Amino acid sequence: MGGCFSDLEGGKEGIGGEQARPTELNAPTNSGGGPNDAVDLFYRSRSLLPLFTQLELSLVGSNLRDRDITSKSDPMAVVFLKKSDGRLEEVGRTEVILNTLNPTWISKVTVTYQFEIVQPLIFHLYDVDTKYHHIPVKMLNLKDQDFLGESSCVLSEIVTKQSRSLTLNLHNKDGPGGSRNLGSLTVHAEESIASRSVVDVVFRCTNLDNKDLFSKSDPFLRISRIVESGGSVPICKTEVMDNNLNPIWKPLSLNMQQFGSKDNPLIIECFDFNSNGNHVLIGKLQKSVAQLEKLYQERTGVNFVLTSNSGHEKVLKGQLFVDRFHEKEQFSFLDYISSGFELNFMVAVDFTASNKNPRQPDSLHYIDPSGRLNSYQRAIIEVGEVIQFYDTDKRFPAWGFGGRKPDGTVSHCFNLSGNETEFEVGGIEGIMTAYASALRNVSLSGPTLFGQVVDRAAQIAGHSLSYQENKYYVLLIITDGVLSDLQETKNALVKASDLPLSVLIVGVGDADFSQMEILDADNGNRLESSTGRMATRDIVQFVPMREVQRGEVSVVQALLEELPGQFLSYVRSRDIKPCNLPGAGAHASLSKSN
Repeated sequence: MGGCFSDLEGGKEGIGGEQARPTELNAPTNSGGGPNDAVDLFYRSRSLLPLFTQLELSLVGSNLRDRDITSKSDPMAVVFLKKSDGRLEEVGRTEVILNTLNPTWISKVTVTYQFEIVQPLIFHLYDVDTKYHHIPVKMLNLKDQDFLGESSCVLSEIVTKQSRSLTLNLHNKDGPGGSRNLGSLTVHAEESIASRSVVDVVFRCTNLDNKDLFSKSDPFLRISRIVESGGSVPICKTEVMDNNLNPIWKPLSLNMQQFGSKDNPLIIECFDFNSNGNHVLIGKLQKSVAQLEKLYQERTGVNFVLTSNSGHEKVLKGQLFVDRFHEKEQFSFLDYISSGFELNFMVAVDFTASNKNPRQPDSLHYIDPSGRLNSYQRAIIEVGEVIQFYDTDKRFPAWGFGGRKPDGTVSHCFNLSGNETEFEVGGIEGIMTAYASALRNVSLSGPTLFGQVVDRAAQIAGHSLSYQENKYYVLLIITDGVLSDLQETKNALVKASDLPLSVLIVGVGDADFSQMEILDADNGNRLESSTGRMATRDIVQFVPMREVQRGEVSVVQALLEELPGQFLSYVRSRDIKPCNLPGAGAHASLSKSN
């Protein structure tokens, strides 16, 4: 089974319990259709959302089509919501599971169930080609993958079943029919549980049975929750420990949403990993979270059992121990925002010559007398409207870079206002006015350098820590071109990753933005400075404006997709709690550290 990556090493990664490691960059991320507290709050403030229920969909495939020659398919499922105009909107992807025609995916796909709306769901299954095994599932181009089959249903068909499960036959894209059996897909829906209760746990095993001939077993644990229908739903798995009969796994973080309640029985299975997908069961046992806590308190282990073909249970020598059990509260993005934490907006605009003469209609900076917005104006308004919602004073630092000022000097961080001592402007209208004024007074020049702007934003974010202000900063950089200081920008971002700061980069025009994808750590490669220092967390989100203009990405969703996670990775890594929230303990600020 794979997490974000579908190669052999990715297949050995843990999945479903990564919350214990908030600074990891390889954890699955929301792909656009799941719950997002920031998007939800923004829309609710405008009364744009009716009553709804968040549902988690668990997916299981059976007898899938085999598209590989020397091995079995490596399947991934993608869930779409069919809109009223016939468009398919992707709401989530599972992980890739290696070499199996009967996958049980652990990653859940979250959908919003609305009673009053017919919500058609389309499920596409793909065999992920080997040459794409190093790419995170979020970034896979589906057109490059082998199609295994599709099925469809209405969401209400699932929730009205007593078992909340529905099995669908898979067929080709041209619809049901034909004699070929493409297998089936079972979809199980459960309502998401809102809870702050989280349990950090470390599992250890001793004396596991050896299932390999020339080496030792490569064990991993898979944890499943028993549901009301009597079946089980996998909620997480550990990483694989190579050649080890006495493994100690990395910490798992289980939340109430995953295990339901402390008394709900969990099935814990130990497997020997095999690269061909035929993982061998070493043993299994059943314990609730409360019983796991007792094992920790008493420092005792529990034996695995294995059921024979005749139904006889054999107690094995191998045991499971709980080396750590820590129950805690884990607060949500909304907990922090509603308790007084602010998001402060900052913007930086590209004034390099590649934008072309602002007085000519082919320029990205051309201000149309008819009032039609250029790409920079659109980005400022659409992105700014979202972020200013979280900013109380609505005074925003606004800079330009790559422009030649009236005194003849080229600056890579100048105040859009034209005032050397005043870098803030009032509201989105203030940014628009300062931008238009700068175009009249600043000549386009170059090169494209981000480093100074990022450093200036980091300076402001760092300064706020001295005053114990509960603020988190979001820097919007709008650019049309290729960076000339990629390594310097990396250095600045790595340094800023320790501060309450996120950087949103919006690309305008048709330039090659591959460098921006490097800065956005969605490819799993953590940014590294020239001195070898690694970024403590991902703070960059890149959005190409051309995709927004094609309607492929909602501006609000694109902007806020990763922001709550970046914010939470910062406050959780420093054990910062919401201000004056019942149950949160004493007042805490963004300057608190471990």
